Amino acid sequence: MQLDLWENKIERAIRRLRDNEPEGEPYYGATSGGKDSIVIMRLAEMANVRVDWHCSLTTVDPPELLRFIRKHHPYVKFNKPKTTMFRLIVKKRMPPTRMVRYCCEYFKETGGDGRTVITGVRKDESAKRSKRQAVECFSKNKTTKQVVNPIIDWSTNDVWEFIREEGLPYCELYDEGFKRLGCVGCPMAGRDRMIEQFKRWPHFKALYIKAFDKMLENRLRDGLLTKWTSAEAVFEWWITKPAKIDDQQMGLFE
Repeated sequence: MQLDLWENKIERAIRRLRDNEPEGEPYYGATSGGKDSIVIMRLAEMANVRVDWHCSLTTVDPPELLRFIRKHHPYVKFNKPKTTMFRLIVKKRMPPTRMVRYCCEYFKETGGDGRTVITGVRKDESAKRSKRQAVECFSKNKTTKQVVNPIIDWSTNDVWEFIREEGLPYCELYDEGFKRLGCVGCPMAGRDRMIEQFKRWPHFKALYIKAFDKMLENRLRDGLLTKWTSAEAVFEWWITKPAKIDDQQMGLFE
């Protein structure tokens, strides 16, 4: 990238942070500890804006990622959920899927209500995120939060270039081949990544299967449709299913 274009992109991100800084209170910084998060944390320092940094735990976070945050960003506050992913699966009576990502809403999207929030969302991460804007406003349950996405127009290459230029530490998992870090077992990761994750963290696989077993018990008790006879069968379907689930399949979870 030409130097002037690159500098303009950094300056634009810093300006977004300065122009939208809330009065009377710091930003609510939403960090996962991933590559985009460490970039916005550094940009906030460069912009000299006040931020309270928070990491919303999901109970299926990669242990290496949590250790990285505690070591390199000890000021980050960990927000603990009221339940676990596994209890939520039992309660919902279905696994999280690409079409029904109830876990994101419960674990990731609640922090910062009534505040001005900084995130590392970028347009090129997904088709859905390509429609996001640098500054947004969301209202839910009678609360409103403004969201500032300073690197909304950055590419993945931009992110890594900034990390290298600034000499920022990052989680070791990236050097081991992981492209994106997030919940272990996230259906948005795709089949190959889910298999890779469960090979590395088999204890999470065991916990998911245990949750699926209890989920099936509850479905049978309540007279709900199901085609599976074991938790292992649910797990195999869950990690190998196609990207789109047809109406008949979704009907099994209604």
